[in-house]
Amino acid sequence: MAKDIETTAEQGGGEFSAKDYHDPPPAPLIDFDELTKWSFYRACIAEFIATLLFLYVTVLTVIGHKVQTDPAKNTVDPDCGSVGILGIAWAFGGMIFILVYCTAGISGGHINPAVTLGLFLGRKVSLIRAIMYMVAQCLGAICGCGLVKAFQKTYYNSYGGGANELQPGFNKGTGLGAEIIGTFVLVYTVFSATDPKRSARDSHVPVLAPLPIGFAVFMVHLATIPITGTGINPARSFGAAVIYNKEKAWDDQWMFWVGPFIGAAIAAFYHQFILRAAAIKALGSFRSNA
Repeated sequence: MAKDIETTAEQGGGEFSAKDYHDPPPAPLIDFDELTKWSFYRACIAEFIATLLFLYVTVLTVIGHKVQTDPAKNTVDPDCGSVGILGIAWAFGGMIFILVYCTAGISGGHINPAVTLGLFLGRKVSLIRAIMYMVAQCLGAICGCGLVKAFQKTYYNSYGGGANELQPGFNKGTGLGAEIIGTFVLVYTVFSATDPKRSARDSHVPVLAPLPIGFAVFMVHLATIPITGTGINPARSFGAAVIYNKEKAWDDQWMFWVGPFIGAAIAAFYHQFILRAAAIKALGSFRSNA
């Protein structure tokens, strides 16, 4: 238990040994000073551009797959003429790896309102930053899908616009569960990959944080594309629904917000309060100050 709490009492004394790492201080709930800093707006712009690029590349991949597997378009071998589900999963996971790597030092590389919510609940970002990030992400997703439609309007409208929809044969409970579990995997990976304790204890094993995050997205897509098309990112689902603008996409839209937000909240609680024992640390700090 002493190791879990990350403090060990020295023999014969009540003092505590220094930790081999330092947790950053919790972000304030509301920090109006952020609104006066250029770094805050630069981070919002980075989230906007990253989400735009993410949707542009991934939705193009989805539509390209559907075009190439359409027997009317590919008369040679429609079953083997596209990237397939594996290629789509690689496109999503690979783009997250690239974009998180590019933007982590500027905005933290969220690119996903569910990730932002999880980090907010974990006291990693303030409420103002969380809201502004989510707005920037949704606007970026809309613009990314808009670019796809502008370049390939006929294919975009004919092949679903990359919009997330519950697939035939699955009920809404199954779809919601898939989104909750998938987002839990992603947000849990984000917390683990960026944990300062891991950076200190595993310094002998270099870990590039964007890599496991990208792999988490890749693996979740492999599992859930057949169920919901894989949301786990409310901005991704919202942007595609806005530009595609069909009834089915809007009917299922709630699932791609409620599911990811629940999954993100569970992941934040699990990592912060169970694995990192935040509640025990807070109690210990309270007792030491009493």
